[in-house]
Amino acid sequence: MSELSPRRRLLVLAICCMSLLLVSLDNTVLNVALPSLQRDLDASTSGLQWTIDAYTLVLASLLMLAGSTADRIGRRRVFTAGLVVFTLGSLLCSLAPNLEALVAFRMVQAVGGSMLNPVAMSIITNTFTDPRERARAIGAWGAVVGLSMAAGPLVGGLLVDSVGWRSIFWINLPVGLAALVLTLRFVPESRAPKARRADPVGQLLVIALFGSLTYAIIEAPHASLSTTVPFGAVALASLVALLRYESRRHEPLIDLRFFRSAPFSGATVIAVSAFASLGGFLFLSTLYLQNVRGLSALGAGLWMLPMALPTFLCAPLSGRLVGNRGPRLPLLIAGGAMTAAGLLFALFEAETSNATLIAGYVLFGVGFGFVNAPITNTAVSGMPRAQAGVAAAVASTSRQLGQALGVAVVGAVLAAGVGSSSYAESFTEASRPGWWIITACGLAVLVVGAATSGRWARATARRTAERLESAEIREVAGADA
Repeated sequence: MSELSPRRRLLVLAICCMSLLLVSLDNTVLNVALPSLQRDLDASTSGLQWTIDAYTLVLASLLMLAGSTADRIGRRRVFTAGLVVFTLGSLLCSLAPNLEALVAFRMVQAVGGSMLNPVAMSIITNTFTDPRERARAIGAWGAVVGLSMAAGPLVGGLLVDSVGWRSIFWINLPVGLAALVLTLRFVPESRAPKARRADPVGQLLVIALFGSLTYAIIEAPHASLSTTVPFGAVALASLVALLRYESRRHEPLIDLRFFRSAPFSGATVIAVSAFASLGGFLFLSTLYLQNVRGLSALGAGLWMLPMALPTFLCAPLSGRLVGNRGPRLPLLIAGGAMTAAGLLFALFEAETSNATLIAGYVLFGVGFGFVNAPITNTAVSGMPRAQAGVAAAVASTSRQLGQALGVAVVGAVLAAGVGSSSYAESFTEASRPGWWIITACGLAVLVVGAATSGRWARATARRTAERLESAEIREVAGADA
């Protein structure tokens, strides 16, 4: 891809951020609509989990395929297709007659969404080649997540209270169409110098692993061991087979050599932990504010602003810190703040007091605002530019898998503890294990961030990048010969 003017680069960044706004806004808006959707479609707690996890699971399963496909056939082409499918899926979701249809149409949305975020990040990485400029661009990209968290609950609350939960999917239509037109007009085409072959076996193993694991977790409180244990066994067998198969394949779906880099491995663990914490946090908060406190969807959205605004404000600051000082400080701030927020709820029942509830939301918002930029920057900066799509897809997959697991695990422990006859009374006690899980995820961000952002870790990243580049040069030379 030829060098673009500064103005054109900023325009490309804005278009890519629009795609992130589509995907992240959809999740935050849907969380506020869960209680309304539960009443309208007579959904159980597990049904609510599936409306979220059906999307995030398909997204996580297909992100790496989308990233490698974009590197092979063209990033703008795949990005454009993703916008079309996502917008169509949003329209179908707004017309869903029942819970089963909504879950199915959410999966259609996810197919489109899988072609957006990792491909957009790959476009950004190849557009902003200077490390500092790229870190700032990624910081702006992360700020969009904060914007979606700030706008999502308010917009969703207004739409749910005034029109109904179906209208939350309508807002994707104009944004998706505008992003599609702008992409066709301004985003240049780019692809990796050497095309990667498809890996259908690896893709099927990833789908089997993610799907069976999540099903076993969500259905555990309601189903017998004879139902859930086989799915757990399928997940374990899929993981073992995936590791063995991918390590022997010449062009794997998941290049296991990436994980020789301590920062890359750390970024993967941090992404899973941080987004598991986010998924569980939003799930518990939404149900508490509306089903226990009795707030409207808009009222719940307003109460979430103390979490959303710090995320929005801290994300660009985190990007600048990563660009100027590296990822260590932002990761320590993120892990410390998220751990403190979880402890407020787990130890001191922060939700039962307005002051502690706001404090917990602010702390979590600060932590989550600082965590996104170092994850993304670490994942892609130590990799050869030709592998940017795949590396970004692994980071995005880790995020989506983490969010799916957070909703699944926290929702499962909540469903197991809440009494059917006294939901409001039992919610606080039943949610306690969930808050401890969220605390543990924050602590993982803190510990892994500290361990994988030092000099030793950076040295492993340099060695890994050199080996990957050398292997790529040898492969290209062999192909030319």
